[in-house]
Amino acid sequence: MNASTLVQKIWNFCHTLRDDGVGYGDYLEQVTYLLFLKFAHEYAEPPYNRNTQVPAGYDWLSLTSKVGEPLEAHYLKILKRLAKEPGMLGAIFFKAENKIQDPAKLYRLVQLIAGEQWISLGTDIKGDMYEGLLQKNAEDTKSGAGQYFTPRVLIDAMVTCMRPEPMKTIADPACGTGGFFLSAHNWLSRTENQLNKRQLAFLRDKTFYGNEIVASTRRMCLMNLFLHNIGELDGTPLVERSDALISEPALKVDYVLANPPFGKKSSMSFTNAEGEEDKDALVYERQDFWETTTNKQLNFLQHIVSMLKTTGKAAVVLPDNVLFEGGAGEKIRRKLLETCDVHTVLRLPTGIFYAQGVKANVVFFDAKPKDGQTHTQGVWFYDLRTNQHFTLKTRPMRHEDLQDFVACYNPDNRHERKATDRFKYFSYAELMARDKASLDIFWLKDNSLDNLEDLPPPDVLQQEIIEHLEAALAAFRDVAAGLSTP
Repeated sequence: MNASTLVQKIWNFCHTLRDDGVGYGDYLEQVTYLLFLKFAHEYAEPPYNRNTQVPAGYDWLSLTSKVGEPLEAHYLKILKRLAKEPGMLGAIFFKAENKIQDPAKLYRLVQLIAGEQWISLGTDIKGDMYEGLLQKNAEDTKSGAGQYFTPRVLIDAMVTCMRPEPMKTIADPACGTGGFFLSAHNWLSRTENQLNKRQLAFLRDKTFYGNEIVASTRRMCLMNLFLHNIGELDGTPLVERSDALISEPALKVDYVLANPPFGKKSSMSFTNAEGEEDKDALVYERQDFWETTTNKQLNFLQHIVSMLKTTGKAAVVLPDNVLFEGGAGEKIRRKLLETCDVHTVLRLPTGIFYAQGVKANVVFFDAKPKDGQTHTQGVWFYDLRTNQHFTLKTRPMRHEDLQDFVACYNPDNRHERKATDRFKYFSYAELMARDKASLDIFWLKDNSLDNLEDLPPPDVLQQEIIEHLEAALAAFRDVAAGLSTP
């Protein structure tokens, strides 16, 4: 059975559950719990005979031996017990709940998982199957899961440009479902790399380090990584369930690949005396930060700089406001250009993210020693936005749409580049002369402003209008939130 067939087989059952109010995300969580139990059972059997740390009486066989209400009751006991276990086991089942209230349908799902020998399917099929489920979950706009799902074609292009090397560490402080880790793993696992036993072990257990604050997303990430042969069933979780911005990083890494959350303000929720939920803007007081701000993206950018070794490299998806915002934004940009070698900015088109209305960029930079020197000599900008029209459904961005950027980036030797219509160099002096040291640079003419024949198709144009309106509304909300914050 191939991955797409398996995805459809498992996903089809979700439509039945939706009648009972079980959403896609809830369904995927239940699939994750049951898959993990089934894997643990298969690994505990010959020829593997591994100690998977699953307590007796709370394992897969104890689940499959029951039907009806006893099955539902025992499933609840399993979820509560395993949530208390240490390591990967406890991480997967942290705050686990049963969202399938009909025992007959729970039994049906158990039998669906039981119908496959998962270990024998191979890493590619298992991994692609779970990625397919995550993709379908992200496409369900009501669930909001798309905010954790960066387009894989963009991730692959970023990794291709970065070219991570074996035996080096890779981190993502807001890793979502693990897309950057998987792409980097695929890059490092290419046959031409011919990794030896030591390198393969390092790739599996010591290469990737992540943070994901949302418990349900973290569990999906851990399962996703495990199915792609990253991490161990009975090992230590590679992804921490914590706010990466709270404190200075404990580990310096070689690479950071990330798409931090798009929300502008960091906030924390609490319940007031009237029992209503309020939100306070979070201010992170960190000595390693250049500036103190409630702006989430600016804080993530500062944190990522602090995560890197002096030889480290980063590629980070950041919204437009990080490139032009004044105040703390300007001060942080100037420090970034001074202390790091910011060498490339990819201006992304709209219509490629599940969070609509987003205007974003990929900023590539290298860390440098703190020697008092200005390390950015100039920045190359690639405009993939002007006269480009994409939508998630009718015109999704594909690998070939990013090939020209990768060629211009010139991963073999980025110091030997050539300017094109879409790829242009601006010196450090030119950037410093701009208002607020703005990196929000564009030079191409928008053809649609002069020629109606160059307008995109009506459905694409409609989607772009919606996205612009939503972006404007989001900006107004940020302003309103800022005015209401003491």
